[in-house]
Amino acid sequence: MQYSLPSWNNTLPRQAILDFIAAVNDESNAAYVAPAERVAVFDHDGTLCCEQPMYGQLDFLLRKLAAQAASDPLLRMRQPWQAAYEQDVAWFRDAITSYYQGDNRAIQILLSGILPLFDNQHVDQIEAEAAAFVMHTRHPMLDRPYSACVFQPMRELLQLLEAHDFTNYLVSGSSRDFIRSFSWQFYGIPRERVIGSAATYRYVEDDDGGAIVQQAAIDTHVDGADKPVQIWHVVGRRPILAVGNSNGDVPMLRFAGGPSRPALRLVIHHDDAEREFAYTTGAEQALAVAEASDWTVVRMRQDWTTVFVPEQHATF
Repeated sequence: MQYSLPSWNNTLPRQAILDFIAAVNDESNAAYVAPAERVAVFDHDGTLCCEQPMYGQLDFLLRKLAAQAASDPLLRMRQPWQAAYEQDVAWFRDAITSYYQGDNRAIQILLSGILPLFDNQHVDQIEAEAAAFVMHTRHPMLDRPYSACVFQPMRELLQLLEAHDFTNYLVSGSSRDFIRSFSWQFYGIPRERVIGSAATYRYVEDDDGGAIVQQAAIDTHVDGADKPVQIWHVVGRRPILAVGNSNGDVPMLRFAGGPSRPALRLVIHHDDAEREFAYTTGAEQALAVAEASDWTVVRMRQDWTTVFVPEQHATF
């Protein structure tokens, strides 16, 4: 593994990753873990790709809200349409920050606008629209396609783990169907390994074998304490490696390993204002727990030689 992780500097996080992979693969080592038990879980927004000034799915949804407000002046006087129409990114950022601080009032207002957007639409149609968005829409500040806002060092980590018999899962508060539309092309993770938030669905019969259509209600919101629950629902195993970047990832990180297996917990610290963004809002608890618990903090500025995948290699 001496040539592994080329976009990582030879600092402590890279060495911790290589040492952990070597240990769990070595049958003579007390930390050995059988391949079937080598489960790795990754948060998505801010962990595998850029999430500032807003994550990709939120941008996707806000453009839809703005289009509604453009055709209906009355909506421009109500949130969240007003903020979407006026491109008031701070309103949405504050709503998410308040949620992570325990106040969900603004998030409920946001959901009241977002949930009806796809009411009674076929999931296949929703996925196709999401895929077209991330493939062809450019990030509003980085001027690169969303497909090229994936972190190159994290893609390398995913590939290294797969090469050593780990099974990688995406565990995100974003929509499961949204991420499924690109999880294989961006990360080499098949759609059945995407664990994400989901609306409720219903089955509709038709002449082509029926269809699944989305409803304007939440079925599962995968964040915080629900992340370990959903991992257990889908995987039926504890992960031994977990990677996140926000307060909502702390329970998933704590869940890794458990009492009988080794664990590696990585927290991505966004401290690179030149190449990406520098911020700690929404990650204060994660960083504090990481320091107190001796987890591995990956500091983007010092630990990565490059941040984003090249545009010409944005997809596999």
